[in-house]
Amino acid sequence: MSISAAHPIREHKAIVGEPEVVEDAQSLARGVEQDPAWLALKDAAIALQGLQMQDGSVPDDDDIPAARMQVKTIVSAIRELAPRFPHDAGYLEALVGDFLRWSAEGFGVPDFFDALVAFQPQQHRVDGLRHLVVFPMYTQNGSRDRYVEAVLVEVVWPEFIAALEAEYTNRLFVSLRLVDFTPGYDTNSAVLFPETVASSTVPVFTWGAIFQDREAARYRHVVAAASEITKLDLPEDAARMLTDQALTEQTFVMWDIIHDRTHMRGDLPFDPFMIKQRMPYFLYALEELRCDLTAFRECVRIRARLQARLDEGDELSAAERDMLQHARLAQYAVVFDRIFRFAITGSRARNYDGLGGQLLFAWLHRHDVLHWTDTRLTIDWDEVPDAVVALADAIDRLYWESIDRPKTAHWLAAYELVRGVLTPHPASRWARGLPEEVLAGPPSGFTDEVREDEFPLSMFYEALERKMRPVIASTEGIRGSD
Repeated sequence: MSISAAHPIREHKAIVGEPEVVEDAQSLARGVEQDPAWLALKDAAIALQGLQMQDGSVPDDDDIPAARMQVKTIVSAIRELAPRFPHDAGYLEALVGDFLRWSAEGFGVPDFFDALVAFQPQQHRVDGLRHLVVFPMYTQNGSRDRYVEAVLVEVVWPEFIAALEAEYTNRLFVSLRLVDFTPGYDTNSAVLFPETVASSTVPVFTWGAIFQDREAARYRHVVAAASEITKLDLPEDAARMLTDQALTEQTFVMWDIIHDRTHMRGDLPFDPFMIKQRMPYFLYALEELRCDLTAFRECVRIRARLQARLDEGDELSAAERDMLQHARLAQYAVVFDRIFRFAITGSRARNYDGLGGQLLFAWLHRHDVLHWTDTRLTIDWDEVPDAVVALADAIDRLYWESIDRPKTAHWLAAYELVRGVLTPHPASRWARGLPEEVLAGPPSGFTDEVREDEFPLSMFYEALERKMRPVIASTEGIRGSD
């Protein structure tokens, strides 16, 4: 999901004032997860979920008194906690108003437009700053029920990321760490997007957030297990990521801030975010992989530029030294997360992230920089950057050429790129050649002919998936402290 693609940019603001003012804002909410008001709010939200229907309403008249009691508790808790979040004062005031109106109007489909518009976390990208987030919403990769969820979050924004964002501007991107949450986030969901919130009117979206602690924790668990199973000797700096949660979190921030902005940059033959479009899932795979490989490419460039300055005797700032370190680590993160976690996570039904992981693995193997020999995985790391950038170039070339192609001709060209690396299902109609009536018909006919698992797992991945299945399952609901 692109943050920058989905949400038009508004003027960026930040917490201003003397350093001690910022420190006060950070310190006020420390330990809030043990505050009795938070615990009461969390319990009331969970109780309220038991009364809500999928659309967020409470339709049973017999449940209204209980719902009002839970909302009363939630409102009281928000008011008690508000002084600990002075930067969110306007939002919390609007939130109380939305809850009271919802209760007074009889708990129909909730409309939290006022609170949603008032919540502007992208204006406060300060490392360690916390937010209290309470909305009726669904959680991506979690529940599709628009239940009232309550989440305590903490901003991850180290100094080197602030410096990086000055070059790779992404004013809507917010990087967060989970502190505590209701059951909607006891799932695989690692994002917080405003469009998931129940609102009668769609506002202008101005932010989107990713939980980097969850991304990093999943990465550490999965890559540690996969490297042991495949007997892969990790480079020393890559191995450090598996034991250092903070280091890995910051690496994922660097990866994601570049990935996200890429969705709207480059030679784009179509709306790359594919809003409200139905098309073959391998196109989604190529778009997400394109953004990841662009992040990889930019990290190669950043590392080369900063290392050249060091070699010339220049002194790097502390932020630049951190950027140099994480530029290398982000390259490991892209490769390992893609080939070890993405490729075998989720079902095989139109799994575009899985397909992107399979494609990267096979590309590296075909280019002789990744080897599965004597039941042992080895990678020629000195050769990896050129090979990965070559795949990025191939996708960029596809996009550039397709600006002059009809939509379905672009789809066919994209399929040829993927099948040039991965083997399609033996029963694939796309691989055999679509019949003339499909080729002459509407685009929907093309999509209908794509198998749910058009590019099945290889024998390597079938074996790896069986061994990794319990590890991947264990990461559901994971947080950085796990």
